[in-house]
Amino acid sequence: MTLDDWLDIAAIALILIGALLCLTAAIGLLRFRDVPTRLHAATKPQVLGLILICLAIALSLRSWPVVAFLVPVVLIQLATAPLSAHMVGRQAYRNGTIDENALFVDELAESRRTPPAAGG
Repeated sequence: MTLDDWLDIAAIALILIGALLCLTAAIGLLRFRDVPTRLHAATKPQVLGLILICLAIALSLRSWPVVAFLVPVVLIQLATAPLSAHMVGRQAYRNGTIDENALFVDELAESRRTPPAAGG
C-alpha cells in the first residue's frame, strides 16, 4: 500500500468518527432535559467532530489552498461555540430555567439579587 492509500484510509476513518460525534451531539440536544447538559452536547462533540471532518478533508484533497480555507473555519468554530454556549447558559440562568439546586457554585447569585442599574 502506498502513502496515498494510507492517507485515504485515515481520511475515511476521521470522517466516520467526526460524523459519529456530530450525530451524538444532535442526539444529545434532543434527549437531554436541561440547558447545561444540552449546551455540553451542542458544543464539545460537535466542535471536535467538525475538526475531525475538516482534517479528513485536508488529508483527502492534499491541497494547501484547501487547508488555508479550512483553518479559518475551524478557528471561527472554536471561537464562536464557547461564546454562544456562554450566552445561552447565561440567558437560561436569567430566565430561571436552570435548576439552582444542581449548581455547585452560583457565581451569579449576587447579580441576581441586585438589579444591574442599582449600582451595587
